[in-house]
Formats: sequence, structure tokens, C-alpha cells
Amino acid sequence: MIVIVCPGQGSQTPGFLAPWVAEPAFADHLGLLSELAGLDLLKYGTESDADTIRDTRVAQPLIVAAGLLTLGALLADGRRAAVGGVAGHSVGEITAAQAAGILTESDAMTFVRERGAAMAEAAALTPTGMSAVVGGDEAELLVAIEKLDLQPANFNGGGQIVVAGALDKLAELASVAPRGARVIPLQVAGAFHTRYMQPAVEHLTEVASALTPTHPSLPIWTNRDGGVVDTGDAFLDLLVGQVSSPVRWDRTMASFQDAGITGIIEVAPAGALVGLAKRGLKGVPSVAVKTPDDLPAAIELLTGEHS
Repeated sequence: MIVIVCPGQGSQTPGFLAPWVAEPAFADHLGLLSELAGLDLLKYGTESDADTIRDTRVAQPLIVAAGLLTLGALLADGRRAAVGGVAGHSVGEITAAQAAGILTESDAMTFVRERGAAMAEAAALTPTGMSAVVGGDEAELLVAIEKLDLQPANFNGGGQIVVAGALDKLAELASVAPRGARVIPLQVAGAFHTRYMQPAVEHLTEVASALTPTHPSLPIWTNRDGGVVDTGDAFLDLLVGQVSSPVRWDRTMASFQDAGITGIIEVAPAGALVGLAKRGLKGVPSVAVKTPDDLPAAIELLTGEHS
């Protein structure tokens, strides 16, 4: 069983869409997605610098659009039938929802546009940030961050947890982290997937009420607890709530393992989730689709045939 995974914020890099828009079909598709998002994603994906595309309002629609470009090519010509399931990390859950047929491309881009803007506004209310903690004892870490009034934002598996909260407390964490742990500050605008994002949840509840999700046509796992979600309404509710609750990618990968997956394909901007899988799902073949040149290998893994 081959699973398609969709990356989250932070996976974008300057110019990463340039190889895609060099092909007219992808350029046309990106133009349509730009109209839906109300943003010049062509410019952001090919010309803008790292600081510009780090802006949450830009980063989130850009990442979802890249995933939709990949899915359009990957699942063409009947290959959708070969997919065993889908999952996304954080904002990548919106991409996964479109892959599973829960959201249309239009609804996916509408939702991600509003999500990015709402999360940016929530982040601007209080100076906060995030740090990745790699290694060390997980139980000890959770005790330490609770004492600092920090929160776990992402349980990524493979010994990596992302912690979020007040900037001064994050700086203090480096001195009280468990033995063997490395604390790595992340270049993000705020404490995503924590209580600081509650204002965004309130806005997205209204946005979601105007959408009409359909039941998934592919198995889809949620970040909430790694479980499979059977209805479109339930998954949309989870998309809204996930903004202020931790991403349990560790549990999602555990569910992959329990399901007996035989391969993972990560859509653009790919690399991060394949990297986590190499540590958390050792021995499972994977393909990171970073450019159109990676599509043949992904299609071969998906179908078992040379393309």
C-alpha cells in the first residue's frame, strides 16, 4: 500500500516552483490556483526571497498550491486507484483533504488563504515562537516545558518534538532541556498549534461553515490522533481545531506502520516528511517529489511500473 503525504509550513524554499512553471501545463494550473488564493503564487514561488515566503499569509497557500500541482500530475491517467491513503502535516492536511476528495481545489485554496491570514493575525497579538527539540527523554521534556508554560506543538517522531510559546521561555528552555537534547530555534512567526491560535480557530469555524465537504474517497489519517477519518464533515472540523492543537505526526506514522504501508510519496515542496519517515519508518521505500523530474520515480513506486 502506497501512501501520499503532504508537507507543512517551513518546507518552502526560494525559487522551488521554478522547475514546475517551466512546463506550460503546470504554469497554467498555478495561475488558476493563484486566482483562487488571491495571491501571485508564481512570483512568490519563483522570485521571492526566504523572508517573503516565510510570511504565514504567503507560505501556507504556496505550499498547498505546490502540493496540488504535484497531485494533478501524480494521480492522472487513472493512477488515483493505486493510492492506499493520504495524510498531511499541519497545513498539508488541506492538500490531503483535496487529494481525498473532501475539498475541491477552490475550497482548499479558500480555506488555506483564510487559515494563513488568521494564523498570522493571531501570531501578531503576542510575541511567540517555536523551537525544535531533538533527542533527550520525552517525558522529561514535557515536564520541563510545562514548568515554563510552553506547549508541545508537533510530535514529529524520530525523537523530534517542536515546542512553542513565549520567546523568553523558549530561550530559557535551552538551559533546562533534558540531557542529550538539542534545542533549535525555528524561523516562524508564532506559536502555531497552541492556545495562542484560538482566535484563528474562531475565524476558521465561520469559514468552514460556508464549505460543503464530501466523504473521503481515499483513506485519510488525521494529525489529531493518527486515526482514519470517515466523513468529510468530521475531517473539516478537525482541520479547524488542529490550528490550536498539537500535530501528532508520530501517531500518524505509527498508523501507517499498522496499516502495512509499502511506500511513501511526498508531494512538493517535498523532503521533510520523507526525512521523518526514514527515521520513524525505517526500510519503507520513499520518493520526495521536489520537481517534475521526480514524478517518474513516484509513479513507478505508486504503480509498480516504469513510466
